[in-house]
Amino acid sequence: MVGLKKGRYVARLAETESDIRAAQKLRHLAFHGTEGLDADDHDVICTHILVEDRKSGQLVCCFRMLPLATGNDISQSYSSQFYELSALEAFEGSMVEMGRFCIHPEWHDPDILRVAWAAMTGYVDENNVEMLFGCSSFKGTDTDPYLDSFAFLRDRHQAPKRWLPRIKAPKVFQYAKGRRRKPDLKRAQMKMPPLLRTYLMMGGWVSDHAVVDHEMNTLHVFTGLEIKAIPPARKRLLRAMSS
Repeated sequence: MVGLKKGRYVARLAETESDIRAAQKLRHLAFHGTEGLDADDHDVICTHILVEDRKSGQLVCCFRMLPLATGNDISQSYSSQFYELSALEAFEGSMVEMGRFCIHPEWHDPDILRVAWAAMTGYVDENNVEMLFGCSSFKGTDTDPYLDSFAFLRDRHQAPKRWLPRIKAPKVFQYAKGRRRKPDLKRAQMKMPPLLRTYLMMGGWVSDHAVVDHEMNTLHVFTGLEIKAIPPARKRLLRAMSS
């Protein structure tokens, strides 16, 4: 995975403090729209991935990964601050939390997301990871623009009962218990974050509620993906990209 090159982009591990600082700057710009540093205590214990433009060296995407040996360690995750995840403690395989994923707001090339997923695929294969999880964020804290998306998640992509995250955060939107709105599928897809769309295309699932996170100015849903659930054709495509 280290030094993965695809087209005009390269994905690599952050190796220095300046690499991590660059990621923190991009995260602040992407999440808050201003200059600054988005940093927390999890940065120290995570592996950071950078996606850069090969010609200019511009950082265009970043995310971090927290490897966990089994579900017994899930209380160490960032997500556990917001979701009651005791059900996932029973997961026996290795897990990775994928977090703080962002793309530079001035870059809109879909290949950036593809390269990021190719890098993640390489990491998953190299480390025999059996589940990816994290928080998938909708911009802003107003639920109205996303009602079709939430209805779509309710109807098609709720977590299996054995893994279902429970409510922990003080303010949430329980879309699974809302009015039985029939979603407009086109609008639902348009409003869905690209990262979440990719998770779902691979067989991912979500919590039955969204957390209202005023600090990050987002609505986010817990998202999980068991690697064995990824359709074989999509696995082949991802592995071809990561090789």
